Amino acid sequence: MARYSFEQPAASEITPKAAYLNRRSLLAGAGGMIAAGSARAAGLQTRPGPFNAPEPQTPLDAVTHYNNFYEFGLEKEDPARLSGRFQPRPWTVRIDGAVAKPITLDIDALIAKHTVESRIYRMRCVEAWSMVIPWDGIPLAQILREADILSSARYVAFRSVLRPEEMPGQSMGAGTIDWPYVEGLRLDEAMHPLTLLAVGLYGDILPNQNGAPIRLVVPWKYGFKGIKSITTITLLDTMPPTSWNRLAPDEYGFYANVNPEVDHPRWSQASERVIGSGGFFGERRQPTRLFNGYAEQVAPLYAGMDLRRYY
Repeated sequence: MARYSFEQPAASEITPKAAYLNRRSLLAGAGGMIAAGSARAAGLQTRPGPFNAPEPQTPLDAVTHYNNFYEFGLEKEDPARLSGRFQPRPWTVRIDGAVAKPITLDIDALIAKHTVESRIYRMRCVEAWSMVIPWDGIPLAQILREADILSSARYVAFRSVLRPEEMPGQSMGAGTIDWPYVEGLRLDEAMHPLTLLAVGLYGDILPNQNGAPIRLVVPWKYGFKGIKSITTITLLDTMPPTSWNRLAPDEYGFYANVNPEVDHPRWSQASERVIGSGGFFGERRQPTRLFNGYAEQVAPLYAGMDLRRYY
């Protein structure tokens, strides 16, 4: 069992089991939220993990109905509306490249083998909106170590699924992205204790629109780094291409660290709109924090780097 030197959450901070069990009636009525083949995996067995954000959690309806998942379309409601045909099981993830033991992992065997941790993370989109999401997942480092990483490895590349017959955004060329979606991290970023492979949220299996059956969560980076529906993880000695950097390199860098001092060329990153905080005066805004509030944990990874140049 993994050990952490970070403060563990108090019992009062953990979402009550009844709260997420009661939401299953909502899931049943939302088209495509969970494919029929994944029903056997619903109701994850989890334990509290570290790094839990103290802010109020974003309402479930917002987490599952306000999404960027361009494989299903460009509008925020498209993933929930158009993901019903997507089949996230059976599913395997391949780990290869600069490893001594390339492996192919069945998603349900992976979940059964590892302790799934519940972690409440801030999520900051590059579009200047944010959420606080209770993910359930496995630290990426634990899984990569199973493949016996070679000393030549410096980066980790991720590739998503390519199924235009199930993902209408791919068949329509949404966003002019060159499918399949690809992403990457430096190896030290991938091995950091914060970096998670999420297999669920709110104690249940991941809904289709949130990246079923397995997605990357790197909470100090902008949300587009969180590649969804992962099929392949490859260890490399050179920096891999990433989808948004390849599409618009002047707007989206490889690192994508949340930074209020480095604006997007078309908008400010100094503040963010908090999704789900709406009231009489609308959703509130709050100042953006360096590394999305995780500077204490991750700033040493970038010591001496020019964060404006390596954006």
